[in-house]
Amino acid sequence: STRKESSAASDVYKRQGKLPLPTQGKILYRFGSTQSNGQLKRNGIFIKNRMGAKVVSVHHGRVIFSDYLRGHGLLLILDHGNGYMSLYGHNQTLQKEIGDWVGTGDTIATVGNTGGRQQVGLYFEIRHQGRPQNPHPWLKG
Repeated sequence: STRKESSAASDVYKRQGKLPLPTQGKILYRFGSTQSNGQLKRNGIFIKNRMGAKVVSVHHGRVIFSDYLRGHGLLLILDHGNGYMSLYGHNQTLQKEIGDWVGTGDTIATVGNTGGRQQVGLYFEIRHQGRPQNPHPWLKG
């Protein structure tokens, strides 16, 4: 089953505009907006939600990071193949471990504010070859 899942994972680039939101809620800031210090542009989006709400995988993939990372709090990273990854940060809990395979829409974490966030919500990024992509064109709605 692993081979089938990894070939499905490589199709993420065909799914632009079809990926589910990783959590329900209002997008508080968008990709490329300036952070409070005015220096850095944001590499992802922040979706406000309540503490403990579920976070789901936007596409099939394999967990390559599931731990605390300074600046991101409890962070989970999925590898979708072909150089595509999705990152889910500031979680309250992580529900998958490194090496786990997940399907689209599987619960992978719960919303929190770990890593020094004032607001409760999910930080979400899509990367290709390590470079942050604007997630808006990828997500439904």
